[in-house]
Amino acid sequence: MRLNATNDVFDDSQYPKTTSEIINEYGDNEITLENGTETVGEILGRLGEETFETPEAVRESLFSGVSHKAIGRRFYSDRDQYTPGEHGPQQVSF
Repeated sequence: MRLNATNDVFDDSQYPKTTSEIINEYGDNEITLENGTETVGEILGRLGEETFETPEAVRESLFSGVSHKAIGRRFYSDRDQYTPGEHGPQQVSF
C-alpha cells in the first residue's frame, strides 16, 4: 500500500480531528493498493466515527481499513482477516 502524496497532507493538519473532518478534507485522495486504488473516504467510511489525535493515528486506521484490493491472492489462507463490513466465504462441512 502506498499513501502517495496523501502521506504528507496529514502532517500539515491541526489535531484532534474526527473521521468526518478527515473525509471532508482528504476523502478524495487516492491510496494505491496491490490490486487497484481506494480513496481515503472509502477506507475511513468503513471504520466508523472516531477522533484522531495525531497524523500517525490516521495512517494506522488507513492501513487497517483497506479492502481486499490490498492483498495479492484473496482467500489464499484461512488465517486472513476480512475487511470491516465484509463477510468472508461460507464455511463448508465435509
